[in-house]
Order: sequence, then C-alpha cells, then structure tokens
Amino acid sequence: MRFEIMTFWPGALPRGLLVGCILQLGLLSAFALVSDARAQKLVDPNTVAPEYRAAAEKRRAEQLKQLQCSKKADEAKVNHRDHAAYVNACLDK
Repeated sequence: MRFEIMTFWPGALPRGLLVGCILQLGLLSAFALVSDARAQKLVDPNTVAPEYRAAAEKRRAEQLKQLQCSKKADEAKVNHRDHAAYVNACLDK
C-alpha cells in the first residue's frame, strides 16, 4: 500500500481564489452586456422601407407610450412584482 503525503504550496490557495474571482467577474460582466443587448430599440420609421413605414410609425408610438407608462411606474415607486400590471393599466387608459 502506498500513501502519498499532501504538500501545501503557500501561494496556491490565494492564487486559486484570485482566478475564481476573475472568472466570476468576467461571467457577470458578460451577462450584464447580454441583458442590455436584448432591450428593444425604438423603431425609426425613416430607416424602414416605404411600404412598412406606417407600421413602423405605429410601433414607435406604442413603444413611446410603454416607456412613458414605465417611467410613471418608476416615479410612483411601484413594486417590481406589480410593475407589469401597473404598466398594462396605464396602457389601457
């Protein structure tokens, strides 16, 4: 039977923690960038083909109304849980 003795390298633990922290920060920043990229952009009717311009103008008006209602919800300090219901009620008015 052979027994191996564990050796302790003085710099191994801090180095491993540093590498782990760097990897976690990298993943968090990557997820933050992805969440920003998924946000809808405002439609610009001038950059759309002429046959789709009316639909683009209608969509932009909807987006602006949603943004206004979302800002009203933020100003009213609505709970995150009730945010969607507040915005939907605002859009129905």
